[in-house]
Amino acid sequence: MSRVVVKCGGAVVSEAAEAILALASSGTETCVVHGAGPQISAEMRRLHVPIRFVAGRRITSPAALMLVRRTLAAVNENLCAALGPRAVGLLGDEIGLQAKQVAELGLVGDPVPSRPPAVTEALDSGLIPVVAPLAAGPLNVNADEAAAALAVGLQAERLLFVTDVPGLLVDGAVVPRIAAGDADVLLSGDALEGGIVPKLRAAVTAARLGVRAEIGETAVVA
Repeated sequence: MSRVVVKCGGAVVSEAAEAILALASSGTETCVVHGAGPQISAEMRRLHVPIRFVAGRRITSPAALMLVRRTLAAVNENLCAALGPRAVGLLGDEIGLQAKQVAELGLVGDPVPSRPPAVTEALDSGLIPVVAPLAAGPLNVNADEAAAALAVGLQAERLLFVTDVPGLLVDGAVVPRIAAGDADVLLSGDALEGGIVPKLRAAVTAARLGVRAEIGETAVVA
C-alpha cells in the first residue's frame, strides 16, 4: 500500500478536506500536516503580539508560542471535523516530533525525520493522522518542514503540498518540474519570497531523501 504525506496550508485548510479524503478513499495511507499561518497572524494582531519572519519562519517568543499552540489546536480540531470519523488529531509536541532549536528565532526548531508511533498506529488502523506542526520542547516548527521530516521518517512515497497557489511560479508561469539543484539556485537568490521559500526548501529536502515531492502542479526532483 502506498503512503503519502499531505501538507495543507492554513489558507486552504477548509478546502483541503475533499482532496485528502479522495486520497484516503483510494486506499492510500494518508498522513496530514497542516499549517495555520493566517490564523496565527490574525490572532497575534488581535492581541498586539509582534509579528516577525525570517526566511518564511516565524520568530517565536514564549508568549507567541502559547498563542501558536492554541491556534494550531483549533485548526487541527476544525480540519478533523471536516475529515470525519477517520481523522485523528495529533499535536506534534505530544507525540514526539523532534527538532533542533534555532536559537536566533526563539522557540523555533528545525524538524528532523521522525516516525512517531501515534502516526504509524493510526495509519495501520486505516485512520488519517492529522498533525499540528509542533516539536518536543515545545518548539514551533514550520509546517512545510515538518511535513518533509515526517514524509522521510515514515518512508512515504509522495509529499504533496496543497496550497493557495498553483505551483512554483517563475516570471508568472507555473514551473511543471524543477531539479533540486536548480531549486537551490532560486533559493539562494532573491527571486522568491514569502511562503514558497520554505515549501520549496522542504520539497528539495524530501526529494533528495527519496520522497517524490509536489507543490501544486510543480514536481521537485532530485
